[in-house]
Amino acid sequence: MGNRGFHRWIRSMNLKNKTFYRNFFSIYIALVLQNVVTLSVNLADNMMLGAYSETSLAGVAAVNQIQFVYQQFLLALGDGLVIFCSQYWGKRQTAPMKKIAATAMHAGLLIAIALFVLVSLFSRQAVGIFTTDGPIIGEGVRYLRIIRFTYLFFAVTQLLLAALRSTETVRIAFQLSILTFFINCGINYVLIFGNFGAPRMGVCGAAVGTLIARMIECAVLIAYIAKKDKNLNLKLKDYLQFDRVLAKDYFKVTAPMLFVQGLWGVNTALQTVILGHMKATAIAANSVASTLFLMVKSTAVGASSAASVIIGKTIGTGDIARVKEYSSRLQKMFVVIGVLSGIFLFFIRIPVLGLYDLQPATKEMANAFLIILSVVCVGMSYQMPTNNGIIRGGGNAMFVVKMDLVSIWMIVLPLSFIMAFVVKASPIVVVCCLNADQIFKCVPAFLESHYGNWIRKLTREA
Repeated sequence: MGNRGFHRWIRSMNLKNKTFYRNFFSIYIALVLQNVVTLSVNLADNMMLGAYSETSLAGVAAVNQIQFVYQQFLLALGDGLVIFCSQYWGKRQTAPMKKIAATAMHAGLLIAIALFVLVSLFSRQAVGIFTTDGPIIGEGVRYLRIIRFTYLFFAVTQLLLAALRSTETVRIAFQLSILTFFINCGINYVLIFGNFGAPRMGVCGAAVGTLIARMIECAVLIAYIAKKDKNLNLKLKDYLQFDRVLAKDYFKVTAPMLFVQGLWGVNTALQTVILGHMKATAIAANSVASTLFLMVKSTAVGASSAASVIIGKTIGTGDIARVKEYSSRLQKMFVVIGVLSGIFLFFIRIPVLGLYDLQPATKEMANAFLIILSVVCVGMSYQMPTNNGIIRGGGNAMFVVKMDLVSIWMIVLPLSFIMAFVVKASPIVVVCCLNADQIFKCVPAFLESHYGNWIRKLTREA
């Protein structure tokens, strides 16, 4: 290669690098901000309910575990959609993308209806899974009777956003989260405390605020897709079709993810069960710490989603060498994101806890939980986007499924139950056990991404 050719190659590489970083951060920043704003609604709810009543806060926290399990199912459906559609997007084939989006939506609506029916028939039993405290169960049931009506709107919104995300359209998700934040917080402020002459509704006021926000969010998104989006050009008729072949392809990858994400939701709910049956203050402290941790966790969730789109799209183009190059580059970025996120969580915990009106014992326990989670954040920020973004986004969902089954159900939960109910360890020790997998899963994630066969082409020829 001559000197002139070498310089052309360097310029070409610099252009490719700039394109890569621009694509990643345009998706990443929008998704992180969306998650942060969305979780800020939960944080604001917790702060208002904590000031209103710790019993109300604990009741809502218990019900939110049901919501979390449901959200994991929708997340699996959406991630499966992105894995497939991003590869088709790399080939610029939109017809199969619409059919896969329809299949995901059908599944999401079925889950939403099933959950609505179950919590309507067994509301007290559902809340009673997470706590044995009668007043907390009562507050949780009051909240659940209203919040159950959000399930359908939430499913439609999340799966429409996943379809847009597979075409690298992510800004609308952030804009929607801003809209939801102001609507939800405004209504909650009025109805929880009875401000401006409104009735003092407590947990019911919080539920009404969330329901109205979800309805408006869904309506605005549908209007945006109908009027503005030109990448997929989705129409109502697209959701009335069913392609048996593509549905089979989709569920072959997504069904194991549904199973594991559901178990992950149950695992997280069981953490509340374990802590809630240990000490009365543990469930409130865990709710406060988890809300702030989830906000910082947005950096890892955003990295995972962005990596999945980029890896899937690149596989769709057929350039496997570039897929491997992007994988290596992304993992270095994940480490940096993890270290910065852990440091941020450690230093932000004191100012945020100062905003809560909690008992001293509850606040002290929440502080200890957050110190542990600051360390957990570093490992999680590497293993989650590597496993879910690169390996699973590259088409090898079964590796992540098997690893989660072993780590959560054969190691983390048995160890945590033993420490909580046999050894009678403190809640702080139990929290360490419950989050241990976020550290040791880094090793198999590194080995598989560097030496495993995780790159899978999932698309069919046109």
